Amino acid sequence: MTGPKRGGSDLAVRTLSGLVLIAVALAALWGGGVWLWVLTSVASMVMLSEWGNLVQTDPQQQRLTLFAGCVPLAIMSPLASGPSFFALGLIVGTAFFVTIITRKPRLGFGIAYVAFPALALLFLRGQEGGLLLTLWTLATVWATDIGAYFAGRTIGGPKLAPTVSPNKTWAGLIGGVVAAFVLGLILWRFAGLEIQLVFASPILAVIAQIGDLYESWLKRQAGVKDSGTILPGHGGVLDRLDGLVPVAPAVAALILLDKLL
Repeated sequence: MTGPKRGGSDLAVRTLSGLVLIAVALAALWGGGVWLWVLTSVASMVMLSEWGNLVQTDPQQQRLTLFAGCVPLAIMSPLASGPSFFALGLIVGTAFFVTIITRKPRLGFGIAYVAFPALALLFLRGQEGGLLLTLWTLATVWATDIGAYFAGRTIGGPKLAPTVSPNKTWAGLIGGVVAAFVLGLILWRFAGLEIQLVFASPILAVIAQIGDLYESWLKRQAGVKDSGTILPGHGGVLDRLDGLVPVAPAVAALILLDKLL
């Protein structure tokens, strides 16, 4: 009797925590501007701290990385240069600076890993129709996670990457792709999402799950179950946003390419 109760309790905590996180994200997304910048900056700094723990660096180098990471995030503020090419260059420069000073390329990569998604989200929100565009980006990752979870639990079957994440299955991957595509169709039908973005949704779902697998690999290398403990039922912020990390820059690149063409 005890086992099932714990499982149900864990799912309840995870669901409630997830709903709160979604509500906070939607509120910041609706407010845009400074509100979205504050949320993305705070999340990025927590992720960078968790990244330092995963790559097992010493506290002094971790503090240096956090201080350095503040610089490009501050420049992204709408009160500064905003999500500009200057901010993009500063991310790259800061990543090189941290790499050279600490002699640990993984710490420099961590700067880019957390700052590029923040820049991408702020860029997307500032576009014409940016509210829908950013909502689609976030919701695609959420739909992928939900679809993969339920398809994997219900269908099971062959493992997707057993040496990296034993719980993930091919059924889960397909379920996530289908869920993302259905979400795109719904937003196209009722919110006016462009049809080409609907057909990009399955690709983004695959990218999201690659991001999930990458973070699972990092945790396996570090010998930990979660990247942190800040989010009840979810672990760390990296655990919750691992799919969004590659998806947000991918969407931003897609929009930039569309503008150039």
